[in-house]
Amino acid sequence: MPSILPSAVLAKRRYALLSSLRAQGMTVVEGGEGQPGDTFLVAEDEAIAAPARTIVVGDAGRRLERPGNGLPTRIAFGPEDGAVGNGFMRALLAGAGMPTAADPESLALFTLAERVAQADITVLINGPTGTGKEVLARAIHANSARADKPFIAINCAALPEAMLEALLFGHQKGAFTGASSGGEGFFRAADGGTLLLDEIAEMPLQLQAKLLRVLQEREVVPLGASLPQAVDVRVIACANRDLQAEVAAGRFRADLYYRLAVFPLTTKALAERRGDIPALAATMILRHAGSRSTIPWPTAEAIETLVEHSWPGNVRELENVIQRALLFAGGDTIEASHIVFDRPMVANDVDLSSAAQPAVPATLGKVVQMSEFAAIRETLAACGGSRMETARRLGISERTLRYRLAKAREQGEDVGLPGRKALSA
Repeated sequence: MPSILPSAVLAKRRYALLSSLRAQGMTVVEGGEGQPGDTFLVAEDEAIAAPARTIVVGDAGRRLERPGNGLPTRIAFGPEDGAVGNGFMRALLAGAGMPTAADPESLALFTLAERVAQADITVLINGPTGTGKEVLARAIHANSARADKPFIAINCAALPEAMLEALLFGHQKGAFTGASSGGEGFFRAADGGTLLLDEIAEMPLQLQAKLLRVLQEREVVPLGASLPQAVDVRVIACANRDLQAEVAAGRFRADLYYRLAVFPLTTKALAERRGDIPALAATMILRHAGSRSTIPWPTAEAIETLVEHSWPGNVRELENVIQRALLFAGGDTIEASHIVFDRPMVANDVDLSSAAQPAVPATLGKVVQMSEFAAIRETLAACGGSRMETARRLGISERTLRYRLAKAREQGEDVGLPGRKALSA
């Protein structure tokens, strides 16, 4: 990774900034001469030798100006804007695959992930949807000896169930109807590198047994083939459901769970790591600011508004909010009034009177679940009961839809068409 070379003046003035960059895994070298690709940090009143590789850091006001016409990148912020300013600096200096973290627990998680990356073992990442599981997986790959080999991410819930085996393990010509040519499959495509299996809980039980064999034997048997083919792949699996609970319910193989969970990691909901929010906001502002020469800077009130939100949609919701704020902010400042959150989903056709409802605590999980059931019910009605079209509109697989329908029935929810019996799974 390229180094960051602060001048002696800047190192004295900006000790907290340099400490923050070091905490995020960046290489800060004081007094170095620099190599191609390194970035220089200087104070506003210092000479600039290489503008294209220099960031000028000021102390007054709050601003971020992109480089252009032979001028360097310029940023200025005081201690009161340190969280956002440090976030902008991280985004300016980090590579495309470097994760954003500022909360102590997140920093500890990525530090642990760096250590895990050095050991060529299978990793299981648990965490709610939209909390950065794939970002963590990519960080593991980037810090491993496999970094220069392929990183292939697939979503097990998004692939057609009938084709999942062929897509994973490959197939020979004529192995099934329509197989006019052979296919290597994701495992062989990722040979030497890393294969991310996202939403692993959605994988059918029959296929779980075949995946277990691949992990144990380090070889795949393509559909239609009689001889196995060796593969050298590191597998990282992600799940947004508790796999141990899935094992207990008979929906996930225990032997596969223990094969995957050699080293389990867990990402937390954004609301549980609020220290990440200013840094994530800065990264997303820089990412979505388009061609603006001066990047809009969020006020302290805007950041406070973001930090106090509950974030049911986690990092994905935050990105929506930031893109919206950039649209509303016509000038160089993002005000609190520019922060517009996603409209909370409310279950329709539900009698919320105390007489009609059982005494169940209105937990966040219960509210989200009720909203999910309502969304499925409305979409089913709009699609005339077609599960295929319902799954397509909701952006999930038919298998996931069946699971959600079964879960709804278990809890006594009718998500069938109005006036009809609930659809069977």
